Amino acid sequence: MTLNNKQKQYLKGLAHSLKPVVLLGQHGLTEGVLAEIDVALAHHELIKVKVATSDRETKQLIFDAIVRETAAIKVQTMGHILTIYRQAQEPKIALPRK
Repeated sequence: MTLNNKQKQYLKGLAHSLKPVVLLGQHGLTEGVLAEIDVALAHHELIKVKVATSDRETKQLIFDAIVRETAAIKVQTMGHILTIYRQAQEPKIALPRK
């Protein structure tokens, strides 16, 4: 699934008031963290993940791994926060057409 710009803008608006659901700590991206992100995506569809690292390259690699491993779509990144979306079996968020 791919999102067009209008759909991404809509999701960014919805995500504005959200707090990060998953916080990555000193142990980084583990199987447990990925499982927690997967559960949160299944329940909420749109979540924020906070990655606490000061290295830009490491942070970008973690963001890419999260998107790849969860089969989610990256909506946006702002600083240490990654916003991702994955449509659930029974969608809760109605995306605009085009």
